Amino acid sequence: MKEKLEAIKNEALKELKEAVNKAELEGLRVKYLGKKGELTQILKGMGGLSAEERPVIGKIANEVRDSLENFITEAAEKIKSVEKENKLKSEIIDISMPGKKQTIGHRHPIDLTLRSIEEIFINMGFTIEEGPEVEYDQYNFEMLNIPKNHPARGEQDTFYINDNIVLRTQTSPVQIRTMLNQKPPIKMISPGKVYRSDAVDATHSPIFYQVEGLVIDKGITFADLKGTLEMFIKKMFGEGMNTKFRPHHFPFTEPSAEMDATCFVCGGKGCRVCKGEGWMEILGCGMVHPQVLRNCGIDPEVYSGFAFGFGLDRMVMQKYGIDDIRQLYESDMRFLNQF
Repeated sequence: MKEKLEAIKNEALKELKEAVNKAELEGLRVKYLGKKGELTQILKGMGGLSAEERPVIGKIANEVRDSLENFITEAAEKIKSVEKENKLKSEIIDISMPGKKQTIGHRHPIDLTLRSIEEIFINMGFTIEEGPEVEYDQYNFEMLNIPKNHPARGEQDTFYINDNIVLRTQTSPVQIRTMLNQKPPIKMISPGKVYRSDAVDATHSPIFYQVEGLVIDKGITFADLKGTLEMFIKKMFGEGMNTKFRPHHFPFTEPSAEMDATCFVCGGKGCRVCKGEGWMEILGCGMVHPQVLRNCGIDPEVYSGFAFGFGLDRMVMQKYGIDDIRQLYESDMRFLNQF
């Protein structure tokens, strides 16, 4: 058995010296020192030795095991060192080569404008509320005084998931959800993406952004609406801006109005952008209809409020002098890099 142990040791050392990677080294360790390894099998047979032979052979077997384990440890370190060296050689960076220019992105003009709008209204005490883009017909139309046979449905033709679920045409449903979930006083804006089945042209898109606002409290009047919107316009476009209100009709407000502001391009003198009128249409607004308040469980005899809404895309176009809405969605870097 002594000769057999020496033979195993010599054969194992020979094979270990030829191992070139961790996988081969591990295979040889299992072959000789594993549970079913050659050295282990010999140790299992020591029970058949005499009492005199057992300690002698046991000592030799332990020396062989220690020798192989030490060699395996040293070989593993050498292989690790070689692999590390090879990896470093393959990852050498030639610092004399010209570097690659990293393109740094920046915010989209829609996001830039929205952030300015949000900051203005937050400073005026408004909160920002959000809601789902896939909305119930009830919230998008019915509770806003727009029943299924109402003409306004044609103006806001949208994409229907089924008879009761639509892609929202406005962010007004967020106002409904807020009134249902919060008690007055309420002072909020609801920016977000909306959908209408419009043909794409220079001023229309089936997907666009809208910002709507709502204030509900005791004693709210049209004067509060006018003062709020005038302050917003001056903060947004400059102190020299003037505003005017024109009568209009919206199913969810009474009375209703559209607000115009001084053309920011010509300062009111008349130009191509404002079609020579000196004014630009900015937004629609009005006092919240009493029935809308009732629909949301708010007593119109106690509370009143105003609402307003505008297309964010149009605001961006007015702010930066963009004449085609499609430029905001085509991801043309030559255009976007200007902002």
